[in-house]
Amino acid sequence: MSRPIRQITVNNYSGNPLIKENNEKLVRIQENQQHPRIFTKPIYHSQHIPHSLKDIYLREATYKKVVQAIELLPEQYSFILFDGYRPLQVQQYLFNHYYEEMQKVYPHFTENEILGETLKYVAFPTINHDRPAPHLTGGAVDLTLGDIEGNPLDMGTDFDEMHESSATDYFEAHPGVNDEARKNRRLLYNCMREVGFTNYSAEWWHYDYGNFMWAKRLAREYAIYGALNVQLTNH
Repeated sequence: MSRPIRQITVNNYSGNPLIKENNEKLVRIQENQQHPRIFTKPIYHSQHIPHSLKDIYLREATYKKVVQAIELLPEQYSFILFDGYRPLQVQQYLFNHYYEEMQKVYPHFTENEILGETLKYVAFPTINHDRPAPHLTGGAVDLTLGDIEGNPLDMGTDFDEMHESSATDYFEAHPGVNDEARKNRRLLYNCMREVGFTNYSAEWWHYDYGNFMWAKRLAREYAIYGALNVQLTNH
């Protein structure tokens, strides 16, 4: 699991994957109840973002693959899940927030340039059946490595940090800057790839299974998860 990170090149064929929704259910991930080395920290709920969920939800097969991935790592490691299925209202809030932040960082950029920078860190808030935002499908998961007690390990940047060093392979191209973070990113990347996930290259924490971007990166003809519009209660 210590192999250098080698990102998949997004397939450039002219067509896009179709979505054949398999109607797989969402499952609620409750800390330590399904697996003793999987912890949850629903970060947007802790930040009091409107309509954010108290619990982490993933498609059933996606969660099973997360379990398979942690089983590939030595017992001193854990996963901490930050986000999974995301309501459209939360996606809209995050998009607006990042857009405003980019306006502050790049005050001389045009609207199109601001939009381009924003889309590096948050997908456009759409349930478009042809290309829905990854988190709206339940097939995207944001996570990090932790120790056996569920304390996060050094990954080089914070979750959701808008910086070039958040790119998954950043420390591969900058050896010696943070060798511990490089090791941890390799562990996370390789175990997730081994069980079938793909990674969004600008974010070391974001992994996809079954959705449009997963199918696109793997040159699959079909994605199996489309956007969901479900009502989940925050008990």
